[in-house]
Formats: sequence, C-alpha cells, structure tokens
Amino acid sequence: MALRFDVLARFNRARAAKMTLPHFVCETPLFMPVGTQGTIKGLTTSQLEEIGCQIILGNTYHLALRPTSELIDELGGLHKFMNWPRALLTDSGGFQMVSLLHLADITENGVTFQSPVDGSPMLLTPEESIQIQNKIGADIIMALDDVVKTTTTGPRIGEAMYRTIRWIDRCIAAHQRPDEQNLFAIVQGGLDPVLRDICVKALTKRNLPGYAIGGLAGGEDKDSFWRVVAQCTAALPEDKPRYVMGVGYPLDIVVCSALGADMYDCVYPTRTARFGSALTPEGVLKLRHKAMAEDTRPVDPTCACMVCRTYSRAYIHSLVTKDAMGSQLLSYHNLYYMLQLSRDLHYSIIQGRFPEFVCDFLKKMFPNGDVPKWVCNAMEVAEIDIGAC
Repeated sequence: MALRFDVLARFNRARAAKMTLPHFVCETPLFMPVGTQGTIKGLTTSQLEEIGCQIILGNTYHLALRPTSELIDELGGLHKFMNWPRALLTDSGGFQMVSLLHLADITENGVTFQSPVDGSPMLLTPEESIQIQNKIGADIIMALDDVVKTTTTGPRIGEAMYRTIRWIDRCIAAHQRPDEQNLFAIVQGGLDPVLRDICVKALTKRNLPGYAIGGLAGGEDKDSFWRVVAQCTAALPEDKPRYVMGVGYPLDIVVCSALGADMYDCVYPTRTARFGSALTPEGVLKLRHKAMAEDTRPVDPTCACMVCRTYSRAYIHSLVTKDAMGSQLLSYHNLYYMLQLSRDLHYSIIQGRFPEFVCDFLKKMFPNGDVPKWVCNAMEVAEIDIGAC
C-alpha cells in the first residue's frame, strides 16, 4: 500500500485529512480537475500548481488510444510525460461504458469498444485496464467496474453490481505495482440500498487503499443522490479515503463533504468555462450576457485568483464568444474557485467552524433562504443545523 490516510479533525460525519501519496501529500476534502489526455484544456501544469491543484485525473481509455500507454511508459510514465510533479489518478475506462455505449459491448470477459479514432475493436478487460494503468504510473488507479446509468432500472443494476465484485479480484490479481500505486474499488448498485450494501460489504473485505462511490451524477434526482452517498460513506472504512466519482457542482461537494466524503472529480468547472460561465459564491455568472459588456468589476470581487485581480467582466465578455483566451481565463478562475472551496472545507473542519462555513456558503448561494429541500434533508442527517440560513 502506497497511501497513508490520517484524519486530522472531524465535525460529526465530515472529516479533514492528510492523504500521503507517492508524489504528493494532499489535504482533503479535495477536488480533482479532469485532464482526459494528460492535459487540462487551456492550462499549463505550472498554472495548476500555482492555483493549488493536488491531484489531476487522467482517462485510461483515452490515454490508451492516444498517445498509447506503451509510449507513456517508454517516456517515463505520465508524471514525466506531462511534467506534473504532484499526484495523478487514472480512471479505469469503465465510465466509457455509459458515455460511449453505442460503441461498447459488455460481457463477463470485459468491454469491447469501437475505437473512435479508427473504428477498430478494442477489448478492455479488468486485467488490461490495470496493465495500462500500471504503465501510465498514476498514484491512484481505479478498478474496472461495470457501469450503468443511475436511471437504469431492473435486473441490469444487480448484474452490474455483482460483476463489479467479481472483477475487483481480477484487478487485484493483475496489479503489478501495489507498492507504488494504490488500487481503489468502486461501489456500484444504482439507487438500490440493498445492492449498495452488498457491494460495500464485499469490497471492504478486500482491504484496499481506498474506495469510490460510483454510478452517480448521471441524472438521478438529488434526494436519491445524497441518500446513496450517505449510506456508502457510513458503511465504508473510517481510515480509508472515500471518493464520490463525477461530482463537481460546488453545492454537491459541500453536501457530500458534510456526509463524510473526501474526494471529487468532474469536467464541470472547465466545461462550463468554455461556455462562458464563471463559478462564484452566488452561483453561475454568465459572461456572454450583454449586461457584462460594460461591467468593470472583477468576475468575483471576493476572489484572489490572477483573473479576478487582473481582468474585468467586460474584458472577458469581449473574449468569450470570439477568442480561446476567454475560456482559458474562465477555466483558470473556475478551477481556482473549486480548489479554494476544497481548502475552505478542509480548514473549516480543522478549525471547528464547519457548520458556520456551510451556513455562510448556503446564505450566499440562496440569499432568499430558499435552500433546496434535498440539501435540508442531507444536512439533517449530517447533523448540521442550517436553520439560521
């Protein structure tokens, strides 16, 4: 095991921890930007260091297609290839079963994909996924799981969950670098609490370095979403990191952290930047709107990032529809916002003021007091009084 997880402070279910990985010592809760092919669109690795990024997520499926895991291995691993000194996490390729389903055929052996590059068939087995990730060399590697959309119903949910359990043993057996890379298992089971419970119990018996909660953020209603997170975090080991996959909305991250989750990833901050939108404490600011054309204020007057210290809303408005620089500046700001949110969560728990932080966050996002019912329900379970919000 190449991971150490030390819980430094708690507030009820929420926890702040130090996670020591081969390439970096991370503070949780933490958000991981998604760099599908070894790059965050529009940002350099030095800029990512500058804004406090701790872990970048890379995509096994896309990296295996281009530039290929063999080439990455030959050139010294993904850290060296992309010149990133801090931690990396690679997903297994399983998510592509959902996002590229028209290109995929799932059997007990693995997943056969049709390459989007040249149309040729590509078989991804649990063994192959781990071999590719061993070559890429990330600090955290994910087991191949059988992923189905959360909104799927019927026997397919149970089939996928039991297959995920069977595949974890094949992943463990194939893992050649356990002293350098940490294999995380992924809890599946859709929105069914019985299936989720079976999966958590089976996977935790394997005593792996960390556990992810998969199969969410795929269109399910928010009340179901938080209940699955709450169930899984309560059942997963206290001394291991808990990673909610695909979650990137700031509100979701605050709620999941209150429920005891530690790690998150999503393309949302950079994808929404490419559409001309900025993340602020009050919500999403749409820089494309005509109202921004003569607005000389920073994107977020309370933000200390380079973009907010340097440029006006009017300037970015003039760029977002015409120039790549607009989306680059907004990507920088949005990731800074997410990473600052992570730091604020960590230190508010350490300093014993987590409930105050949550209330302040909700007051800014919902100034009229119209906090969504699902958030109120989740906070009640997390034992955080938001009555004053």
